[in-house]
Amino acid sequence: MRTNFDQLLEAGCHFGHLKRKWNPAMAPYIYMERNGIHIIDLNKTVVKIDEAAEALKAIAKSGRKILFVSTKKQGQEVVATKAQEINMPYITERWAGGMLTNFPTIRKAVKKMSTIDKMMADGTFNNISKREKLQITRQREKLEKNLGSIADLTRLPSAVFVVDVMKEHIAVAEANRLGIPVFGIVDTNSNPNNIDFVIPANDDATKSIEVILSAVCAAIQEGLEERKVEKADEEAAAAQTATEAPAPKERRQRVRKAAPKAEAEKVATVEAPAAE
Repeated sequence: MRTNFDQLLEAGCHFGHLKRKWNPAMAPYIYMERNGIHIIDLNKTVVKIDEAAEALKAIAKSGRKILFVSTKKQGQEVVATKAQEINMPYITERWAGGMLTNFPTIRKAVKKMSTIDKMMADGTFNNISKREKLQITRQREKLEKNLGSIADLTRLPSAVFVVDVMKEHIAVAEANRLGIPVFGIVDTNSNPNNIDFVIPANDDATKSIEVILSAVCAAIQEGLEERKVEKADEEAAAAQTATEAPAPKERRQRVRKAAPKAEAEKVATVEAPAAE
């Protein structure tokens, strides 16, 4: 699946920042300057999107999770929608420090949310005072807002996809520290050196973010579908093998029946007189 150059152009992916705000490390991805604004080389963007898509597809195919991060307004809704479609965790509100490096503590907070839900379900919630109810309800809402989207993330993600690597520098730093690959949409004002898979593009326009996410999420979906097919084939093969092979009990009965016969033949051979 190759990314369409015209789609990127139409979405405004080529618009960078003002020249005075640029990061020199982004020079290889800049095509030209126009009216004081850097223009990103979309030919390179196409190649980089395809590279990132292939890597993300492989991760999804292996059954591992990819965490999507975008706390900036332009990318919040798009990231939430796209991540939900492929059942991947995402952060769009606030990046809590230690989300990755202190993951066990984050898991405890998520479990606390589950405990509150259990209290509401089994009637315990109805036996506490109004004030306590209000406090617990507010706590539950806050946890849901910040961590609800990663409730199913039981272990560290195998990759992190970041929309604005400059704004999400804490997430990038934590992933780098733990050796988790980082995929990022990198604008001309950002540093690409800490990003494993750089996608040079405009990270301030919703359309630009959407067209890139659509491409990588389609690849992830392909990986998930291929995993389903492979799993189904493996299960079918295992079922066929189990059907063809005799059951353990049946095999034991065959061995028991065969053993006395083999022993009798052995004794007969030993006792038979040698031919003269």
